[in-house]
Amino acid sequence: MPEGGCFCGKTRIKYTGDIQAAALCHCTDCRKITGSTYSTNIIVPGDGFEVTSGSPKTFSKKADGGKQITSHFCGDCGSTLWRDGETFGPSKVVKVGVMDDVEAMNNAKPAIELYAPARVSWVSGVEGADQLKSMPGSDKV
Repeated sequence: MPEGGCFCGKTRIKYTGDIQAAALCHCTDCRKITGSTYSTNIIVPGDGFEVTSGSPKTFSKKADGGKQITSHFCGDCGSTLWRDGETFGPSKVVKVGVMDDVEAMNNAKPAIELYAPARVSWVSGVEGADQLKSMPGSDKV
């Protein structure tokens, strides 16, 4: 059962079930949350997702795609662990960097890049990944 946690270790998560998708996201929200050029995400089943310790704080807003999205993060160190919202149904969008397995990032090669036109000019697209203009099912393109 894959497990992960925040930077300070107070908030821990785990999930069961298969990864539904692996995606990079170049949207403004993901840049702000990561403090970097994009976020690396896995989408996992919500019914197999669990917070095993800590009490994450939440912040909700209208995402770049036009729908509400909620970020779940450690109130002590600020690490974003996952996001969820209407666009994803019951699934959770886990930030791969919080996973304990050092191979998690290698195993999360993205099949999709979201908001690809917003990619910074000095980062190349992932070979073989679908390059989407926005989030599937979003209100905006």
